[in-house]
Amino acid sequence: MRRWKSSGIGGVVRATVAIVAVLGVCGAWPASAEEIGNMVAFKGGFMRLNSDRADNLFTDARNPLGAGLNDSQNGWYVGAWLDLALSKDAWGLMNGTWAVGEIGLQFNRIASKVVTNTGNLGVGTTPPAGLQVTSTTPSTQQLTMVTIDISPKLKFMEGSAFRPWLIPVGLDIHVISPPSNQTQYLDVGVQFGAGFEYQVWKAFKLGMDARYHLTANMTNTSNSYFQVGPYVGISF
Repeated sequence: MRRWKSSGIGGVVRATVAIVAVLGVCGAWPASAEEIGNMVAFKGGFMRLNSDRADNLFTDARNPLGAGLNDSQNGWYVGAWLDLALSKDAWGLMNGTWAVGEIGLQFNRIASKVVTNTGNLGVGTTPPAGLQVTSTTPSTQQLTMVTIDISPKLKFMEGSAFRPWLIPVGLDIHVISPPSNQTQYLDVGVQFGAGFEYQVWKAFKLGMDARYHLTANMTNTSNSYFQVGPYVGISF
């Protein structure tokens, strides 16, 4: 997964350039007059934790054999969300601005490493009693995270093929794996996001977004992270 460290952001930047090029080639496709405001979107891209989860019992067993720490912060994500239209003028506050509600599900995989892990540990039968290293062969320890969100979203420029949007603040529920040293795995937080999309053909849209997830760290681990990547949307 070292490739993510060197080319994760660069790949996203290149994807952004490609999207802009597509917009220029496609020209101005008029927005559908029959569009209700609902959309399903599929996304993927680059993510980075604020801090790593190294030196924990379930991530690298605190490195008892010197095999190294699971100290990566970079990773990738895939997911989907559903936009449900709430108002096409932000309840009379802003003409041409839609208010929609997003329900999203996202899977994150952090760049995991080959380390000593709990598979190398067991309960000793000889003194000193307790948890002991029973195997000296390290293996890959996967670091993953699932985020479920419900967020309000403002979509600007009604009637235009190009539409920027903003999430002022949204609710996140997180599940981390492996769990923390205290075997806790549930966390809560908020997210802030912004992006844009372009109607490339009929109901199909191509977009880009960036989000920051601020967590409460109820697992006694730092779970906040940033993400950026493209998405494909289908309105209905």
